[in-house]
Amino acid sequence: MKPSRLLPLCLLLFAALSQAGQGLSPLPNRPAPELGLRDLDGQLHRIQDYRGQVLIVNFWATWCPPCRAEMPSMEAAWQQLKGENIRLLAVNVGETEDQVWAFTAEYGLSFPLLLDEDGKAVKRWPVRGLPTTFVIDPQGKLTYQALGERDWADPKLLDKIRALAADR
Repeated sequence: MKPSRLLPLCLLLFAALSQAGQGLSPLPNRPAPELGLRDLDGQLHRIQDYRGQVLIVNFWATWCPPCRAEMPSMEAAWQQLKGENIRLLAVNVGETEDQVWAFTAEYGLSFPLLLDEDGKAVKRWPVRGLPTTFVIDPQGKLTYQALGERDWADPKLLDKIRALAADR
């Protein structure tokens, strides 16, 4: 997807949701859409590879201000969660590998960053703007979504995610 198409959505979503709080919105319990993308190291990540674990899937872009703003908190959350039965994937939408590498050098992210350079993967998901994040339960079903920026290291938000891992 071209930044010129998503930027207005990103900014509108950011403005509308900046006051919306830190919550996660429940979703109808349905299977997560297909995902099969490579990360910056060339490793393939698919939803089915994470069965039995809680999976957080974030859709973002480097040109999106709220996406950039939430990345440090995603890294902080990843540092807290990585020893647990919870995984985090961030899907970059519509940008090149070089653009994403440059971003990681600036932000020092250690969780997997997947590349959706042609924007085909994001079209299979109910993404209405960037950033959008989904939480998938251990059975592979969409459970929660977060539209707009969040503080992913917020204990209340992490407790909700951890509860899914405990329920498996």
